[in-house]
Amino acid sequence: MAIFPQLFESVPDALIVVDGEGRIVLANGNAERLFGYPPQGLVGLAIEDLVPEDARQRHRAHRGHYMQSPRVRPMGGLNMQLAGQRRDGQQFPVEIALSPLETGEGVHYLASVRDISETQRARQALVRARYDAVVAHIGQLALASTADDGVIARLPALLAEVLEIPVVAVALLRGNQAEVRAAVGMATQDPDDPLWQALAGGALRLALARERPLVVQQAGEVDTPPGWPADMPSGAIVPLLDRDRPMGALFALAAQPRRFDHDALQLLQTVANLIAALVQRRRTEEQLAHAQRLDAIGQMTGGVAHDFNNLLTVMSGSLQLLDAEYADRPGAREIIASALRSVERGAELTAKLLAFARRQRLSPRALDPAAMLADLERLLRGTLGDRVRLRIECPSGLPAVFADPSQLDSALVNLALNARDAMPDGGEIRIGAAERWVTADPTRPEQRPGHYVTFTVADTGHGMTPEVRARAFEPFFTTKAMGRGSGLGLSMVYGFVRQSGGHLQIDSQPGHGTRIELFLPVATGEATPSPTPGRTEDSRGAETVLVVEDEAEVRNIAAAFLHSLGYHVIAVGSAADALEHLAANDGIALLFSDVMLGGGMNGVELAQAARALRPRLGVLLTSGYDAPAADAAGQFELLRKPYRREQLAAAVRRTLAG
Repeated sequence: MAIFPQLFESVPDALIVVDGEGRIVLANGNAERLFGYPPQGLVGLAIEDLVPEDARQRHRAHRGHYMQSPRVRPMGGLNMQLAGQRRDGQQFPVEIALSPLETGEGVHYLASVRDISETQRARQALVRARYDAVVAHIGQLALASTADDGVIARLPALLAEVLEIPVVAVALLRGNQAEVRAAVGMATQDPDDPLWQALAGGALRLALARERPLVVQQAGEVDTPPGWPADMPSGAIVPLLDRDRPMGALFALAAQPRRFDHDALQLLQTVANLIAALVQRRRTEEQLAHAQRLDAIGQMTGGVAHDFNNLLTVMSGSLQLLDAEYADRPGAREIIASALRSVERGAELTAKLLAFARRQRLSPRALDPAAMLADLERLLRGTLGDRVRLRIECPSGLPAVFADPSQLDSALVNLALNARDAMPDGGEIRIGAAERWVTADPTRPEQRPGHYVTFTVADTGHGMTPEVRARAFEPFFTTKAMGRGSGLGLSMVYGFVRQSGGHLQIDSQPGHGTRIELFLPVATGEATPSPTPGRTEDSRGAETVLVVEDEAEVRNIAAAFLHSLGYHVIAVGSAADALEHLAANDGIALLFSDVMLGGGMNGVELAQAARALRPRLGVLLTSGYDAPAADAAGQFELLRKPYRREQLAAAVRRTLAG
């Protein structure tokens, strides 16, 4: 073979000549040193012996194609990633130039091989610098922006430019469906886009199920998901992971095979983590804003309920006094009775408002969840109707829950009735209890760490849209027809659970039903049976009662009630006046005070000062607000406004007897 030996050896690149079978027939010293073989050690080897084992089949196919139509190919002219393998197994990147040689023994082929390790490292450094710059830019956008959707909208163009690929998209889950929210090379929010249909059919579901990136380096290979688009030989789908489940995915597709190396995949994973963090931050801010809005509404609602209860007390008291005055006139009594029923409905309304505002007076105790649900099942079986299937699920051995029994029962009944109304054509309601340990979660600021018993009410109804779900606990918000609901059922449940030291979770999607979980704290003691309520009596007396009420009309009603019951009454409008009377009059047997007084002391502070002055003094408090001060009273009985005359009479007698 006419090769000039001196020229062959003097070329700085490794030179290898192979025959038509791919066997090495000649190699210079640079080739032997590059691949780690002794002199003449390369001759007779197959050229594929110098290629990594996992690439030999591809190289053999490429060699056969080249030998069919040989031509000169310069360094870097091969559109594929090449690697060499030394005798000791070490791999390194190479560039190759190919030339056919006419010899007396037929056509041979000259390969000029160059180790580009240093060159490739420099290229990788430049690529990584560009990738790092993109990540830094995205971080700056996230810090400077108040709208995360705007940041996400700019990501596909940035990634497509730096990766030099035609398709990049961000898809987010909305319920069980995924939507393309931002994209380059793919239609956004269009389920009929052919590229989206090809990917969403199998590859996306597979990536989300695995919760790790799905990478296709060459379409058609064994691990290619079904339906992968043939015009995109390589691609990556990186899930966006929330704390408990995927929230979407980042797509990147290339028109060339094996386009995604380690650095490109690392960039995509970093950006996917940033997107997930942005979405989580937005959700956390929305949840915090929602909780703050509910708290603000609760404070306003509590104040309105307090004032309204004072009005109801005056109305109820006046009607009861009229009822006693016109006892011998049946027509008048019917009208008064009707008005009193309206007052009672108004009182029920304010009770629900106070429940939402977390200003109701609770009497929590240790309750057995199984017994609670058994009683509830008996009640609901005859209430829900024949078209609703009721399933009660309660494992044995649950710890006692610390809650107000009547309020918990009312909350579960409310949820069950809401579930029934969401299934006009019938369906299934599942009510269950379970033990849960909860840890802190920054994405759920309302969630308190601790040991809980959860009560779950789930239905198969029409579900809620995200907009309805966001307002579900607001008072007076309802999706029911006019006259079918007040919009206070869920708000009452929300207030009761929050006031009880727990929290709620709601999961609902249109067409997939609703699931609401009440997290209530575990009791430290054993469960106790419900107390049997005592009999209320309309008792009379002759003792002196000091009435303290800053609202003159309410004060007059209380005084009139007590006068009608035979008591001697002293009525004042402030705590200071009350203390003066107590200091001057040893005959006062009972202090009857509103909790919320005008300026100075509130009712609880007045009661404590009065007891310090007169240790054996009877004290009865009243409130239409059930403020925290009333809850802290502890040793004093509390009469809720609006009250009936017989309720006041019984409370006064109990207090004086005690």
